Amino acid sequence: MVDPETKAIQRLINAFEATTLPRDQWTHTAHLTVALWYLTKYALPTAVQQIREGIQRYNTAVGIRLTPNSGYHETITLFWIQVICCYVTAQGITGFTPDVITQLMERYGDPQLPFRYYSRDRLLSWDARINWIEPDLQALAPNNTQTTPIMKQPSGQSSTVPQSGSHASPEQHDR
Repeated sequence: MVDPETKAIQRLINAFEATTLPRDQWTHTAHLTVALWYLTKYALPTAVQQIREGIQRYNTAVGIRLTPNSGYHETITLFWIQVICCYVTAQGITGFTPDVITQLMERYGDPQLPFRYYSRDRLLSWDARINWIEPDLQALAPNNTQTTPIMKQPSGQSSTVPQSGSHASPEQHDR
């Protein structure tokens, strides 16, 4: 029998994918849960693509518009993917369980974590919203060796976000 926590996570994933998740439930914890789920279920390039496209699709469905101050945020999304990838690798995680998300949130649940790596002006810039930009305060990984694969699109081009459509605000933790 599946435990209630696992059922709740599966409902979250299903609602996210169906774009039926109520907007007030699209929290920082929900973002990280969805990302962790994809990163433990799919190969890295597929997971990254699913996360990015899924967030943008969800935002469109709930009417969150991309503006200079709100909407999907490429750098924040890829930052959190990198953090989760490093965590999964360091901990030797091979599957998704409610305990894994609990431990991830205990360690990396602070939504202000990106500001330890980025100055406020840099992270909240339009360029950072629509493209991946490197941190200016400290590197994500030693010598940035682990960031390159995540920060590139499958074609090898730098990541960019369409400049139209609806997306969410990083201030609301809606990347």
